[in-house]
Amino acid sequence: MSDRSALYFLEDARARTFEPFASTRPVATLAAGSAAIWNRWSAALQLPPEGVVAAPALRDFEEASTPGVATSGILPAGSVLANSRFAPALEMIPWRGMPDDARGPRSPDADAASWRSAGRVAAIRLSRDVRVEEIGDGATLDDLLSKDRTSAEITGWWHDEVWDFIRHLDDIIADDIKRTREHRFLRRRIEQHWPVPSHVTVLGDHPVIVHGSTPGEEWVKPAVIEPHVVLDATAGPIYIGSETHVRAFTRINGPCYIGRKVNVLGGEITGCSIGDVCKVRGEVAHTVFLGYSNKSHDGFVGNSYLGRWVNLGASTVTSNLKNTYGNVALWTPSGVRDSGMQLLGTMFGDHVKTGIGLRLTTGCVLGAGANVYGAMPPKVVSPFAWGDAPPYTVYRKDKFVEAAERMMKRRDVTMTDKARRHWSAVHDARWTAEAKDS
Repeated sequence: MSDRSALYFLEDARARTFEPFASTRPVATLAAGSAAIWNRWSAALQLPPEGVVAAPALRDFEEASTPGVATSGILPAGSVLANSRFAPALEMIPWRGMPDDARGPRSPDADAASWRSAGRVAAIRLSRDVRVEEIGDGATLDDLLSKDRTSAEITGWWHDEVWDFIRHLDDIIADDIKRTREHRFLRRRIEQHWPVPSHVTVLGDHPVIVHGSTPGEEWVKPAVIEPHVVLDATAGPIYIGSETHVRAFTRINGPCYIGRKVNVLGGEITGCSIGDVCKVRGEVAHTVFLGYSNKSHDGFVGNSYLGRWVNLGASTVTSNLKNTYGNVALWTPSGVRDSGMQLLGTMFGDHVKTGIGLRLTTGCVLGAGANVYGAMPPKVVSPFAWGDAPPYTVYRKDKFVEAAERMMKRRDVTMTDKARRHWSAVHDARWTAEAKDS
């Protein structure tokens, strides 16, 4: 087998149903816990990502620092192909393709041809060149795995439904920060250069990591935490990234991960994963912000997932618990289904905008690019819907792109020609709730 090593991701048939995200981005780019799935695999195998085998409709998907979509070409023998729905733990997986300085002592699993978790294949090492065109919509890793080849067991979490990103959230965040804290290299940096400011109130015994200044990396600005902030690590650890600003009278309850350049403007944040360059205020619980999204005002958001470039109007509120205390049902492309979860809020697709005072029902799905306001919307709103009540009008493609460009420019991000093609294609191929439910 070739020693050439590259990392690819397979979006299988189930991943391609994870709406409202799958029609706009590869599932591999979704955050599971504190990091995107592609990033977790890259860290575990010490390999740069090369591409995602995804639906052809995503061919022009482009986002800074994320792998692109491979719709043609060859995956060379020796490459690793990982399932996009599996989030490996943040630990190195020793294998033959790993750089010698990262691998450490020789492991008996180093020559494994596949990696499994909970009895299922999570990733394989290709024994031959595979053309992307060979991998159909329903392909699985088992289809590409040669028989009678060695396998190693790894730790991580399967995401079989889109709501599993919420189901596993607390456990993954806690495990991520614990592993960061125990990593022999990172631990030394944390102990020497990441002290919690003395004016911050810390409760509980779990680790609290606040990114400070590091000698030799002066260009990375430390996190700023104002007085009268409470970091409660009683229920789990807390991580606050560089250049993040936490204002006075904020309470952060672990397990909680807050990334880089986040503005926490006050309120109570519990069990959340907040990606880079977000603004957050108010009561937020057990929710993922993928990044570059804003909740700058009061209003409860719980057990929800916000894609990129989401903006919630003042006093937008999600319901995450039914009055009957029963399981929450969520719309999916195969119909409304029982999630098996008692607490589940709203899935916000990329570029969703909500109006002032919008109330969102328990288990709501807002399609990408939707701009809704006024009355409480139904359990599912189609992509690029516009208005205050059904039947919604369709957000004009040119107007959507124009508004998206303006929002991105405010965060110093430029929409490229490729991204414009992507969003134009997404708009043209938009699904409707009625069509998907039929």
